[in-house]
Amino acid sequence: MAITAADVNKLRQMTGAGMMDCKKALTEADGDFEKAIDELRKKGQKVAANRSDRDAKEGLVVAGVTADNKRGVVFAVNCETDFVAKNADFGKFVNNILDIAIAKNPKTADELKAMAYDNNITIADKLIEQTGVIGEKIELSKYEVIEAPFVIAYNHPGNQLANIVGFTSAAVNADVAKDVAMQVAAMAPVAVDKDGVDADTLQREIEVGKEQARQEGKPEEMLEKIAMGKLNKFYKESTLLNQEFIKDNKKTIAQYLNESEKGLSVNAFKRIALG
Repeated sequence: MAITAADVNKLRQMTGAGMMDCKKALTEADGDFEKAIDELRKKGQKVAANRSDRDAKEGLVVAGVTADNKRGVVFAVNCETDFVAKNADFGKFVNNILDIAIAKNPKTADELKAMAYDNNITIADKLIEQTGVIGEKIELSKYEVIEAPFVIAYNHPGNQLANIVGFTSAAVNADVAKDVAMQVAAMAPVAVDKDGVDADTLQREIEVGKEQARQEGKPEEMLEKIAMGKLNKFYKESTLLNQEFIKDNKKTIAQYLNESEKGLSVNAFKRIALG
């Protein structure tokens, strides 16, 4: 069967693959588009296997929320080079996945990857296909979801960082919500409040505090007390509600929220950054 330029272009539009790859796939598939797509996917699988040991530290991080602001998602799709990350087709691909995640409500990255990207292929297979098309390792590395009375998404310019923040009230002022989301982006808290800091982090901070005091020549019997004092400083610097508000360091985020709406607080946030 003769393969026309229109056929090649059609397959290229369907898959994003290069013109020569599309022509070769159509030739091998005798003009059958479904088989040609499979041929491109097979190429992708081969490339993916060959590049499985490569580092994919570049990419895009994106966040979005449902129309009612009750649920938000944030995830990263990684590639190997900044050149690919800045490519418009790669950006469109990532944002298509975001649309699916918002519409279909997957709870985990595996659930998301098992969903249909289009009528012919799952997101997992599309990632493999794109590895073949682009020639770099492409992977969906992180995926987080929040459900709350109100969820806001923040995408930092350049899409190297994004987050979602859930609030305890659906009536939260939009500007206040944005301020808190930007605080999360800028200050990278480890938890909402001190109760949310995991035991391993706490123990590490205590041990660091003890060792710092020891190096300063403090008596052994005082090390625990000194370390606990340093832990309080850690809470102020590293937990969202206790952090100084970046726009007004005379108040904490907890105070800022309460001033906006009595009792208003944050019940969850998820922050993803490349690197």
